[in-house]
Amino acid sequence: MKKQIEQLKRAKNAVILAHYYTPDDIQSIADYVGDSFYLAKIAKQSTADIIVFCGVSFMGESAKILNPDKKVLMPDLSADCPMAHMVKPGVIEQMRERYDDLAVVCYINSTAQLKCQSDVCVTSSNAVNIVKALPNNNIFFIPDRNLGSYVAKQVPDKNIILNDGCCPVHTEVSSEQVQLEMQQHPDALVISHPECEEEILALSDYIGSTAGMIDYAKTSKSSEFIVCTEEGVLFQMISDNPDKRFYFPNPHPCCQDMKRNTLERVLSVLQNENQIVEIDEDVCNKALIPLERMLELAK
Repeated sequence: MKKQIEQLKRAKNAVILAHYYTPDDIQSIADYVGDSFYLAKIAKQSTADIIVFCGVSFMGESAKILNPDKKVLMPDLSADCPMAHMVKPGVIEQMRERYDDLAVVCYINSTAQLKCQSDVCVTSSNAVNIVKALPNNNIFFIPDRNLGSYVAKQVPDKNIILNDGCCPVHTEVSSEQVQLEMQQHPDALVISHPECEEEILALSDYIGSTAGMIDYAKTSKSSEFIVCTEEGVLFQMISDNPDKRFYFPNPHPCCQDMKRNTLERVLSVLQNENQIVEIDEDVCNKALIPLERMLELAK
């Protein structure tokens, strides 16, 4: 199956992008593996005719928005991110009426429609720096309250208004689970994604994006880590650090939508060129503005 995928990819000038949370065999056949920010940059720079995006719906949408003239395929269009929809209708308009000098900062984990109503997009790897760079004092951070709260602590001079959204996978990690791992592995460092609840971040030795956590594990002198994020990162962490040990809270945080990306489905979309990401042209044009502003400010 991997050989067939490789042959079709070359014949059709296709590129396969995969998020760190996808299954191991998907990461092993991808041309590029990364977090949301890295993959957004790669999608923008791509010279391929076809982009096969192994992730969830908002990622495929972002790739299409950044490449409106390319064919963007997803192995399973039903793979979704619950947090991407967690902004109540009308709340952005209400906030703009209530606050002067307001910037709507939209985590890239959001629908194309939400991006249309936003001033700039961010990822967990660049949110702090972009919020610092904005001239606005009032920031409405959507949709994730946990990442927004983390940013607020790093940028205390700004008034950051939080939205009540979250990642169900990260918020299911409890302090009791993490403390149990800490008792069992007293020499291990705790590394966490800022989508986790505040009680988890308070236990952490390092807090950062998915890519940041992977880099930290690689460069740290420590040989043991308790990893508070989706279990898919283990593939890259072990690849980078075969002699280090990684532990996850039990049960392991697992995004079932990310696991909908399979070799069978990648092969099928390359053969049939179906499961096409389609976005209304007007939505595409409006959503492009905050995405391009993110890429520019992140430089």
